[in-house]
Amino acid sequence: MMIASGSIHAVVNAILKGGKDKMAGRALIDGSSAVLLLPATLLVPLPEGAWGWLAATALIHCLYLYALVRAFEASDFSAAYPILRGTAPLVTAALAVGVFGEAASGRELAGIALIGAALFGMVGGRHIGRAGLGWALLTGVMIAAYTVVDAHGVRAAPTPASFIVWMFVLMGSLTVAMFALLSRGRIFASARSQWRPGAAAGALSILTYGLALSAFALGPTAPLAALRETGMVTALLIATFVLKERVTAGRAAGVLGILGGALLILTG
Repeated sequence: MMIASGSIHAVVNAILKGGKDKMAGRALIDGSSAVLLLPATLLVPLPEGAWGWLAATALIHCLYLYALVRAFEASDFSAAYPILRGTAPLVTAALAVGVFGEAASGRELAGIALIGAALFGMVGGRHIGRAGLGWALLTGVMIAAYTVVDAHGVRAAPTPASFIVWMFVLMGSLTVAMFALLSRGRIFASARSQWRPGAAAGALSILTYGLALSAFALGPTAPLAALRETGMVTALLIATFVLKERVTAGRAAGVLGILGGALLILTG
């Protein structure tokens, strides 16, 4: 489930990166997800026991999506995406072990160190500008934060479907409202020219994170979050052959280092 989730996540973000107005694109993606799942709120139990987790993840997602949009406005997909995704398992593992007391083996600690070294190499190699780097790192920290929150929320809800449905509806509503306010309504005019890829990405977004949350309901957080980073291979291929970006040897090596670290965490 996590390998498929990672690849689909890369596709969703490539659609966002390829759009002209990224605020409008993100509002379309999350608004479409909310509309698609709104009828399902009548079919699943209320997420009793998980309302606090839902409120927390909705707020974290708003900051995450704003930072993501700014990262993609400032940087190439092949530069920003590996950093923001690579930061996530690093911080997720630290939170899961340091805050929530999950055990960590030597291999998991080695994987964390390798991811950190790969990220340092990408930053030190000047593969991304200062603004893009800052937004990408903030995005990665927010991904880690919502990953840990959602992993606990989906376990606290009556069923995984209950948490997933209500999370998408709440998050989508807040995201559209946020970007509408920030753009002073401009996103609605921009959305007319890119609603088809936005709606498709919204459906894929449900699939990618629905798969991830279903996996989190069954297993430990850090290894599963690391496994999702295999989607960076898909992202690298999209950047090269679809977005026609110049993928340097340094960027490719950084991606491989992050994947190697994720593999160590997974097998730890």
